[in-house]
Amino acid sequence: MDPKAAIREKALALGFDAVGFAPAALSGEARNNLATYLGQGLHGDMGWLADKADRRGDPKTLWPDAKSVIVLGINYGSPETPNAHLGESGTGVVSVYARGRDYHDVVKSRLKALARWLAESRACQVKVFVDTAPVMEKPLAQAAGIGWQGKHTNLVSRDFGSWLFLGEVFTDLALEPDAPHEDHCGACRACLDACPTGAFPAPYRIDARRCVSYLTIEHKGPIPGDLRPLLGNRIYGCDDCLAACPWNKFARVTDEAGLLPRETLTAPRLAELASLDDAAFRAMFSGSAVKRLGRDRFVRNVLIAVGNSGEPSLANVAQRLLDDAAPVVRGAAAWAYTRLASDAAIQVARREREMIETDEDVRAEWRA
Repeated sequence: MDPKAAIREKALALGFDAVGFAPAALSGEARNNLATYLGQGLHGDMGWLADKADRRGDPKTLWPDAKSVIVLGINYGSPETPNAHLGESGTGVVSVYARGRDYHDVVKSRLKALARWLAESRACQVKVFVDTAPVMEKPLAQAAGIGWQGKHTNLVSRDFGSWLFLGEVFTDLALEPDAPHEDHCGACRACLDACPTGAFPAPYRIDARRCVSYLTIEHKGPIPGDLRPLLGNRIYGCDDCLAACPWNKFARVTDEAGLLPRETLTAPRLAELASLDDAAFRAMFSGSAVKRLGRDRFVRNVLIAVGNSGEPSLANVAQRLLDDAAPVVRGAAAWAYTRLASDAAIQVARREREMIETDEDVRAEWRA
């Protein structure tokens, strides 16, 4: 059998939904886009993007012997409407990709199985990568014909819409590349208009510093005050730009049971999430991508949603965390409390906090 046909057949048998082949190289356009993005500081405090920019811009810096990249996708389409619970008082919204099992585990196990088979059957060298390595997955996926980078900078598939996890197998086999995918966004700007924080300064350009996914996952400090009300009840990531894409008419529900949403992550109650200590957080999110965030930043996000709830009954949830050990939690609790409690209660709390608070960022929350 033709090597590509055999690899495609094996990959599909292992549970991958999309398979494409690209050279182990990136276009000059992809490298220039990365340099421009970093030069404009749009990556925020994701220093790892800049630190490994040279490796990210050239696959051969990861492995000089690589000749081809097999790009693979797993569909994670949900049976639920992604944003069905946006704006619901007292509940939080977790991004679709994180509602099931950690995709790193699902993708990597299948990548390793394919790589082992390939090495044994073709006597070649292989290396596997998921998105924890400095690989520009989306440009490679477009070069491999799996989809194209939409105006929201994420991959769009004509077969699966917005919902594909990506992984790569690098090999020293010289495989004929597939035809690159063409851009089919046209004049559409649905994804850009859907962004709750206006994180797109231009089509195909995202300012991470305003992106809800960045703010709730990557950003380590207090979330900027002017952006907090725009987060609504999003507590981990955001699907607005993905869900708005009209190509989702071709989306389908995933066949991978592990990627289906956990019941506990479908409209979870904010009051319960805010009460999690570190041990309870780790137990609840075992095997989930959310676990990598850590309890403190997660509870920070929950408190922002509490403050946006408009429910005075949740003021006591924030009040209980005013003495939390983590400054980032205390600061978010102060902000939420001052949005929900009565004026008299706020004045009492402010006087008390001025006497005992030691962290300057948290003191600033009370002065605001």
